[in-house]
Amino acid sequence: MRRALLAALIGATLLVQPLSAQFAETATLVADRVEIAGDNRLVATGNIEVIQGDARLTARRIVYDAGLETLQIDGPILLTEGAESVILADEAELSTDLRNGLLRSARLVLDEQLQLAAAEINRVDGRYTQLTKTVVSACEVFPSNPVPLWAIRAGRVIHDEEERQLYFENARFEIVGLPVAYIPRLRLPDPSVERARGFLTPEFRSTDQLGFGVKLPYFIPIGASKDLTVTPYVSANRTRTLELRYRQAFRNGDLLLNGAITRDDIVDGNRGYLFGSGEFSLPRDLTLSFDIETTSDDAYLVDYDYSGKDRLDSAVVLTRVARDEYLSAEIIAYESLRSSEDNETQPYIVGDARATRRFEPALIGGTGAFTLAAHGHERRSNDDGIGRDVGRISAIGDWNRGWVGPAGILLSAETRLRFDHTTVAEDSAFDEDITRFTPAAAVELRWPMVRTGSAGAGQVLEPVAQIVYTPEESEGDTPQDESTQLELDEGNLFAFSRYPAADRIERGLRANLGLTWTRYDPAGWSFGVTAGRIVRAEDTGQFDGYDILEDTRSDWLAATQLALPEGFRLTNRALFDDGFEFTRHEARLDWTRPDLDLSATYIWMKPSLIENRTMTNKEWTVSADYQATERWKTGVDVRYDMQVDRAASARVALEYKTDCVTVDLGVRRRFTSSDAIRPTTDVEFGVSLAGFGGTDRADRPRRRACTR
Repeated sequence: MRRALLAALIGATLLVQPLSAQFAETATLVADRVEIAGDNRLVATGNIEVIQGDARLTARRIVYDAGLETLQIDGPILLTEGAESVILADEAELSTDLRNGLLRSARLVLDEQLQLAAAEINRVDGRYTQLTKTVVSACEVFPSNPVPLWAIRAGRVIHDEEERQLYFENARFEIVGLPVAYIPRLRLPDPSVERARGFLTPEFRSTDQLGFGVKLPYFIPIGASKDLTVTPYVSANRTRTLELRYRQAFRNGDLLLNGAITRDDIVDGNRGYLFGSGEFSLPRDLTLSFDIETTSDDAYLVDYDYSGKDRLDSAVVLTRVARDEYLSAEIIAYESLRSSEDNETQPYIVGDARATRRFEPALIGGTGAFTLAAHGHERRSNDDGIGRDVGRISAIGDWNRGWVGPAGILLSAETRLRFDHTTVAEDSAFDEDITRFTPAAAVELRWPMVRTGSAGAGQVLEPVAQIVYTPEESEGDTPQDESTQLELDEGNLFAFSRYPAADRIERGLRANLGLTWTRYDPAGWSFGVTAGRIVRAEDTGQFDGYDILEDTRSDWLAATQLALPEGFRLTNRALFDDGFEFTRHEARLDWTRPDLDLSATYIWMKPSLIENRTMTNKEWTVSADYQATERWKTGVDVRYDMQVDRAASARVALEYKTDCVTVDLGVRRRFTSSDAIRPTTDVEFGVSLAGFGGTDRADRPRRRACTR
């Protein structure tokens, strides 16, 4: 009660202002003891707190001089303005509104990151803070280690709170107390700035082909919704590269463009690339997205480490997704960078459109759907056969319905009517117009059985049998341009067709058979097994050459999955024949913890001439990121080709992050080669200083407590 009365009394006394200042903000002072000394002085001591707007000051002793309208303050002093600025000092003389004055033996802390220690701090109009004989650093300083890892010493530093900029005069940059650079004039954004014009952290890179080089990005904000980053890149082998990145946010979408132009001694003339992407929301719930990918030559992206893609695709996609409706249309332009592929004979323009409407028939129940689809692809070559162009329109009607029988047996039926009309050009081996009408029907029986043991473990056993019939082909085949890579896995075991596109349709009478068993343990782990295969009434020859599907019986599909607590997951999938001769085998390990992100994959595939695989594919890949300590993080990526007994690529990364600096070191080696690409080793090194420009608080390392 006494403190509240004193607060009201002192607040009224301190702010007796002339009428010209009648609209000034009211200040409040709270103290344990207040004395009146003479006619114009008030002395407050003990647990003092002064509040003026968003400024808050605490001190040991304050003397208010009403005649001079000043505050004489003895410290320790703590002056805060919002959450982004804190001043600590031993003594001060300030105006009553705390906007002007002088603080001695003071320290300014910005956004809990950057510390500016000065002999004096002079506050001007509440906007400018002038510091003399200043040491600036974001590093923690302990009595046992008083020298920061890095610091900037300056004769004077001015902090403009409105523009959120720091201006240095006669600045000297030091590392562990040793001067390494002198800069007469320097301007840097304070930590609260997220987008400020100026240079970003430089990057150092060394490669076998380009030699040692430096990238120095310059960021240019263009209003609140767009910006441009210009990065000159100069290396020892006389390469001159200018990288550009443009970003813009719109009310209904966003746009990103990345590109570069180069002159070097690897290839005569100019080299360059352009990658772009964007996504926009349109009326009627439509979404438009696009991406652009193009480059001057096959090796440029790899030489400069812009991308590892060896097939580029530029696309425009329009989609709409609703509860009972799906609409999509896309056009894709392809460009292959592989030396084994010819862009004249590969489809370079591919277009697809699809509209699906779902409904519920009133008389027969269940769910129906009607789909209209179109596809087309074109090659540059006009030669017969190798320059083949194809166009197709399709209409598909689907109906399915399920029933629950006795003992929990699930029965379902599905029918499909499909019409396809295909036009073929530049290939005399096929008719110019091919029309197909294909009906299909399927009946499926599932019997899920659940059991719970005495220890609380649950088990689910589910056998599945599906009978599918599609009549034999009555017209000539269409070109098989799209369905060239066939799979058999848990996703398509119970599908109408194993062909991924409409250029081929699986036909005949067959049974898709499968069995799944899963155990769920109360300890938090689970284990599941899936097995299945396809059995056909007769071999129609439609899968000749595809080992996993040919003949009347497909390969066996066997898959297991083990999931343990703390993000550990192991999956294994294998395809093998009745003699247990494997066709394909894949194993994958994923382990995700707060300090570890690990994935490892092993793949083995038998040669297949029809899929252009002339030798056994046998390789494993490992990718891991490990937070070894609070400050050290390591990363590794390795792809090893076991068939030729050598690594295809490898990467090792190391990151050291403290409260004031982040150091990144990466080494990457590419071992493969082609007509345009040679094996090379890349080394990248970067240093980023904390405290200048915005830093996400979640990315800041926890500050340590000082210890003796």
